[in-house]
Amino acid sequence: MILKKWDDLPEFMKCDEVKVYYDILSRKKGSLVLKRIFDIVVGVILLILLAIPMLIIAVMIKMDSKGPVFYRQERVTRYGKKFRIHKFRTMVNNADKIGTAVTVGGDSRITKVGAKIRDYRLDELPQLFDVLNGDSGIIGTTKKNLDFTRVSLA
Repeated sequence: MILKKWDDLPEFMKCDEVKVYYDILSRKKGSLVLKRIFDIVVGVILLILLAIPMLIIAVMIKMDSKGPVFYRQERVTRYGKKFRIHKFRTMVNNADKIGTAVTVGGDSRITKVGAKIRDYRLDELPQLFDVLNGDSGIIGTTKKNLDFTRVSLA
């Protein structure tokens, strides 16, 4: 993450509360550059090591149910920028149109393969693409669902 200049921040961020945090971060620009380098190096290494398991998971998802291998959901990252996160699809296609946004135990929309990869959180592996793209990081906060972000900002 490279820190934007204060004047280049989105207007909703130019407030006293953010300024305090911004001033702290602006003294750590070198650390932010090192973190980005770390994210790229570790992300590439992990993708190389996990390419075959990810391919196997993708094939299993395609064999288990109709629809795309990846589930994409809009999330919010730094500066309020929206992006679409990558995850392996663990539910039936268009599950968000069938039921609620929140899943509960025994949700019938979860596929057989989806249940297994959720148990081990393997559905999160494609987020390495988001790390390499700069929308997420190996270490850091979880990027929030856009609907939940709207509620917390209201």
